[in-house]
Amino acid sequence: MRLVAWVVAVELALSWNQVGFAGTLEQVRKRGQLHCGVSQGLPGFSSPDAKGQWRGIDVEFCHAVASAVLGDSAKVVFKPLSSKERFTALQTGKVDLLSRNTTWTFARDSSLGLDWVGVTYYDGQGFMVRKSQGITSVKQLNEVTICANISSTTELNIEDYFKGKGKKYKLMTFEKTDETLKAYESGRCDAYSTDQSGLYALRLLLKTPEDHKILPEIISKEPLGPVVRHGDNEWSDAVRWTLFVMLNAEELGITSKNIDSKMKAANSATARMLGLDGKLGSQLNLKNDWAYQVIRQVGNYEEVFERNLGQDSPLKIARGLNRLWIDGGLHYPMPIR
Repeated sequence: MRLVAWVVAVELALSWNQVGFAGTLEQVRKRGQLHCGVSQGLPGFSSPDAKGQWRGIDVEFCHAVASAVLGDSAKVVFKPLSSKERFTALQTGKVDLLSRNTTWTFARDSSLGLDWVGVTYYDGQGFMVRKSQGITSVKQLNEVTICANISSTTELNIEDYFKGKGKKYKLMTFEKTDETLKAYESGRCDAYSTDQSGLYALRLLLKTPEDHKILPEIISKEPLGPVVRHGDNEWSDAVRWTLFVMLNAEELGITSKNIDSKMKAANSATARMLGLDGKLGSQLNLKNDWAYQVIRQVGNYEEVFERNLGQDSPLKIARGLNRLWIDGGLHYPMPIR
């Protein structure tokens, strides 16, 4: 089944390359809305709140792109997608942008007709177990049943890790995250494996979160980032530089709260980014205040991270690798000049 699904995805990609989907920026403008693919419910990344409003770091990136290209962060239609259907939805034009905790890999980048425009979150695959099992390290996992989502990098990472260690396991996969979590909570499997950040979010959905623990080790590299269709350079540039604006704004100390005061006393780097000096917006076919709108309406990367994943959120995940390069992290935004 996995092979059939992969063949279908590749055929769709080849078909897309023949037909083309150029001009997404203009399509979004004419429509007056950004169609953004997100997960079906992963707290901290993309999930609806009690009022049905979508929240999370991936959701806020969609709002940021809408701010840049439409001037209004609210002009987004969110389309929840499973792991299995997410790439097809983007390939066929059901969504303009996939902002859905999706790992950037060679196979995906080279054969699906899609492009990753950057990394919004540096992650790694981990494991969640019940505290009653007495397991404190992934090294203790042997002859266990593991729950995971189908059609994700999770399956291959598990296979690589356990076979490499000469350990035995049984994999139980499900299409939807809520199905996977239900199977784990009911005791059908001994461990739940996905991106470690996702485990922190999913643990909050369990009836007794305090009865479960996330093991400290990670077994893979999981650079998560937004995805667009290959070949539409104007659109990919707009999405990519929206991310770099949010990171550069943090580096420059510009926030949604102080941006107007920063405009009044702007140095050269700030003036270029906010459209006070030059016409960088026109080079992206955007208004010259596009970066200003992103920061004022949504915020810089730190603001978005902390309120969705960090200390201002229920997850309270430390920045770690997701700090800026000047603080010892991996985020190194390209200069805006």
